[in-house]
Amino acid sequence: MLDKLEFVKDRYLIIGEELLNPLIFEDMKAYKNLNKEYKDLEKIVVVYDRYKLLMGNINTNKNLVMTETDPEFVAMAKAELAELEPQQEVLEQELKLLLVPKDPEDAKNAVVEIRGGSGGDEACLFAGDLYRMYMRHCEVRGWKTELVDYSEGTAGGYKEIIFNVSGNDVYSFLKYEAGVHRVQRVPNTETQGRVHTSAASVVVMPEADEFDVEIKDSDVRLDTFCSSGAGGQSVNTTYSAVRLTHIPTGVVVSCQDERSQLKNKDRAMGVLRSRVYELELQKVLDADATKRKTMVAGGDRSAKIRTYNFPQSRVTDHRINYTVYSLDNFMDGNLNDMIDSLQVADNAEKLKESMGA
Repeated sequence: MLDKLEFVKDRYLIIGEELLNPLIFEDMKAYKNLNKEYKDLEKIVVVYDRYKLLMGNINTNKNLVMTETDPEFVAMAKAELAELEPQQEVLEQELKLLLVPKDPEDAKNAVVEIRGGSGGDEACLFAGDLYRMYMRHCEVRGWKTELVDYSEGTAGGYKEIIFNVSGNDVYSFLKYEAGVHRVQRVPNTETQGRVHTSAASVVVMPEADEFDVEIKDSDVRLDTFCSSGAGGQSVNTTYSAVRLTHIPTGVVVSCQDERSQLKNKDRAMGVLRSRVYELELQKVLDADATKRKTMVAGGDRSAKIRTYNFPQSRVTDHRINYTVYSLDNFMDGNLNDMIDSLQVADNAEKLKESMGA
């Protein structure tokens, strides 16, 4: 571990010198990547420096205990050792976790898509419930949300809804929500009180920018159409809604939330860029079978990850067999305990894998 830490510190110092070179600004993509790596390594270096200082103090006091003849000095050294040595284990564990390979996408913002699945109208209603749950969670965390596009269900809720989330390390939290969410409850339309099972799927993509993926204008077909739904007099009269088709991949994105065609195009382009980026990212994950197998997040998006049982007021995450018996509180956006547990499990798997390597 110490060899790894020395390598990290050497790399940190080298990057620091490179960032001082004015020529680095001639390649903004390279500058952005180096600056991000520098900040990531800095977190490790700060703890490593604390660890080296601690170990220096521990060794000094051990030498005093072994060589000092004055009983008073020996007693002082032993007392200080009793205070310092427990900190060694804490810092070593922190450094082990910091050395776990990080998902390079974690610091990014996210694009979230929720779609009603099996269950007809009830699935659309549940998709609406999930959307409200995430909106509340984002509000609690202080994240900014931006609606991109939606298609309402016939009885309420959403057949599909897409929104952007921006803030600190958004993707590192929300990526654990990707997958199929199953709900068990009595629908409003059920007259005999029977519990039905429905599902909605959640897709979470890291938001890509122009440095991550290049999309040529010639590869994108732009179609405009009239907005539908609430929005005032301009709805159904002006062609403000846009549909973008990425010809090489066939990816299609629509946006109609804004009254301005230009704003809708910008939002749609952001989602299109993220979807194309995710396709390339998935190729890398598929090629790395070991990484895919050990990750709690980023797995098969068709896999059932969680069950929301309303009669029992229970939420169970099947990936880590974690259950919360406060469904109302959970649906009000209080996901922290669940996501924290998923992160701990994910880090434990990565740590085990890195130690084995």
